[in-house]
Amino acid sequence: MYAPENEIGLLTELKSGSESAFKFLYDNYSIQLYRRIFKLVKIEVIAQELLQDLFVKIWEKRELIDPTRSFRSYLYTIAERLVYDHFRCATRLSRLAKEVSQHTSELYTHTEEGIFEMETRNRIAEAINRLPEQQKLIFNLCKMEGLSYSQVSKQLGISTATINTHITRATKAIKLHLQSSEHLPLIIFVAASYGCTP
Repeated sequence: MYAPENEIGLLTELKSGSESAFKFLYDNYSIQLYRRIFKLVKIEVIAQELLQDLFVKIWEKRELIDPTRSFRSYLYTIAERLVYDHFRCATRLSRLAKEVSQHTSELYTHTEEGIFEMETRNRIAEAINRLPEQQKLIFNLCKMEGLSYSQVSKQLGISTATINTHITRATKAIKLHLQSSEHLPLIIFVAASYGCTP
């Protein structure tokens, strides 16, 4: 399937780094893509995250786009891969959390569970506070306050690709900090809450 002539020009501009072409294509396709992703994942916040991840990938890999091919098909292929990766990650985390729960259910009383939860929150807060200031700000806006990449991009005047880079680095730094505690449930908690990365 081939792209219409007017779209070929936009895709050519996008390959050259045109933010206006990127915005036009985002506005043109984002609603229908969101509906498709939401139909598959059934959760608004996850659908929004996956949509933002999709367009971040488009921007980061724009040089690889073939303007003569159907951009719509290209977008839907990436969307399907992101949804597949999401479910694969969620299944892995669910299985791991269940195993940990089974191993720890006999070890914790209700009081100890409360202490562990408080310890978990304290260690995560400590890890976040150790991040560089810009990274910490973006992480808090996206992951703690629930703003989308687009909202943060407009608020801070930086690209969604830059935001994605900060979020990825922040998540890895937090996981690394929690690993120092040698407490598996802490690592599972942050992986489930802030994304699943290798």
